[in-house]
Amino acid sequence: MKLLLLFAAALLAAQGALAGPLRNDHPIVGTWRFELPDGSCHEMYRIRADGSALITSAAEIAESEFQIDDQPDSDGFYHSNDKIVKDNGKKDCTGEVTEVGHVIQSFIVFHPSNNMFLMCQKRDMGSCIGPFIRVRGTEI
Repeated sequence: MKLLLLFAAALLAAQGALAGPLRNDHPIVGTWRFELPDGSCHEMYRIRADGSALITSAAEIAESEFQIDDQPDSDGFYHSNDKIVKDNGKKDCTGEVTEVGHVIQSFIVFHPSNNMFLMCQKRDMGSCIGPFIRVRGTEI
């Protein structure tokens, strides 16, 4: 999760709660797995249509509220803001503890299958991490 938080350092901070309902068929709704490039750790993101998410990363368990565009822009990017609202205070895959209140602004781009996405700092493919892979058969 700390990898995602690195993006937020240079980006705007949002005010107040971010959560908002999404349509049930929004491509972000579901469970996603991100594995560190060296394979040493993975993170799970359970993203719900009510605008909340449960995130696990190593010993860390966090909850967030988020907003994401209903449709992509002309280049295929969805703008997203994600605010950490609860954290168990344990270390994530990078050995850090995520701060409650931290806001992450990102741009999400989906593979045509909607079973993978990249999370980008800017609206360009050169600033992305991923892939986040959809996990089937899990409860969100």
